Amino acid sequence: MSLPAARFLGIDLGTGSLKLAIVDGEGRERAASSVAYGIETPHPGWAEISVDTWWRALCEAAGKLPVDERTAVRAIGFSGQMHGVVLTDEHGRALRPAMLWPDTRALALLDAWPAPQPNPVAPGMAGPLLRWIALNEPQALHAARWALQPKDWLRVALGGAMAADPSDACATALAHPDGTWNLGLLDRLGLPHRWFAALSPSYAAGGTLSHEAARQLGLTPGIALAIGAADTPCAALGSGLAQDGDALLTTGTGGQIVVLSAGEPAKVRGLHAYRAATDHWYRMAAMQNVGVALEAARGWLQYDWQDAYRDAFATEAARGLTFLPYLTGERSPWLDPAARGGWLGLALGHTRGAMMRAAFEGVAFALRAGLDAIRASGVDVPSLKLAGGGSVDARWRQLLADALQAELHAVDCPNAAARGAAMLGGIACGHWSAADLPALAPASARVAAPSGDVELEERYVRFVDLYGRLKGWFGGAAPSS
Repeated sequence: MSLPAARFLGIDLGTGSLKLAIVDGEGRERAASSVAYGIETPHPGWAEISVDTWWRALCEAAGKLPVDERTAVRAIGFSGQMHGVVLTDEHGRALRPAMLWPDTRALALLDAWPAPQPNPVAPGMAGPLLRWIALNEPQALHAARWALQPKDWLRVALGGAMAADPSDACATALAHPDGTWNLGLLDRLGLPHRWFAALSPSYAAGGTLSHEAARQLGLTPGIALAIGAADTPCAALGSGLAQDGDALLTTGTGGQIVVLSAGEPAKVRGLHAYRAATDHWYRMAAMQNVGVALEAARGWLQYDWQDAYRDAFATEAARGLTFLPYLTGERSPWLDPAARGGWLGLALGHTRGAMMRAAFEGVAFALRAGLDAIRASGVDVPSLKLAGGGSVDARWRQLLADALQAELHAVDCPNAAARGAAMLGGIACGHWSAADLPALAPASARVAAPSGDVELEERYVRFVDLYGRLKGWFGGAAPSS
């Protein structure tokens, strides 16, 4: 009897859910599953989660995949939410809950990264969070052996190597732009060198699946584990970004606009220049408040999602009503962790639907502000590939295209980051090489083109003006032009 064709499993460890995707030898998705979970907020501004929650989600999601697909898996790749940190002992066992990127407890400690920096520094990055631990949890400081990114913790838990990759390391605020650890900075911050694992390429092999993990997941022990990459570069890889200038919009809890670059992009305030999952770089605008803001607005207005879409897009936008979505501060382009959100211009006659419509527009405008910063850096972005679970409604897609003034091409890949992770697994075990990646790009179709809505553009100008007027009230200076 012939062996089943090889399969490759991608694990995407996200902020609000864990997603799995199995792809075949041609890069086609054969099965997928996901399990959602919540962020823990034991104190205002904190964002944590127990790693046991991640492990239970992984086991549950694996159990949803067909048995015959799981048994054919020959390698696993990893994608993980960027930033945050998992502090562990020498065996990779977590010493405290994982700290996540929306966490703002280290906001007052950012003075250790005086401007200018290679990339914007946010309080939820590993650097500021570890500095907070060093100052506030001395017992953890002395007990810890490793400070891992989320996907690296998961790989180690599956039996893999203790390692880091450039795409995650360069976004910790503790490394040089190419991802190598900045040892001088670690010394200045009082962070032990021993915490930081050696770097390997995202597509390199990083150990094999342990017997116990294989038993719990229904997989074959001993299969290859790729080092893996951060979720944004994995989504870019899975969505088919392969050439200089290719652009991608992902919408999930946060939102990212990624433009691939053959070389290191020029440094621009408010934008990020990071390493990709391959040997490329990418320019990125990272907006914190996409799904998280829409979910909050939906909950406050007591909508289910079907009714939220229906009422929001049933009528024209209410004149003079604006929603600032900055519920967790903002990164691109404002670099304003103190920013806050809410509805402005509310009147007694405004309906729930009008408020929900304003919330959708506010999120679209926040994305536009990030894209405008990229365009101002000299990069023309007339179209973007579109990925992420937060952008499937046709009315929402049209609003995004109109707000961004760009064509949107939906990628035929509902699990782009997990697919990109699976492709890293395929490279790690030798099934593919980097030269094969362009041919594996998924199909995409244009789903929206900008309609030239003049009134929408006027509302965007109002949105930016209102943010600027309120910034001083939040506690900062007016935004720079």
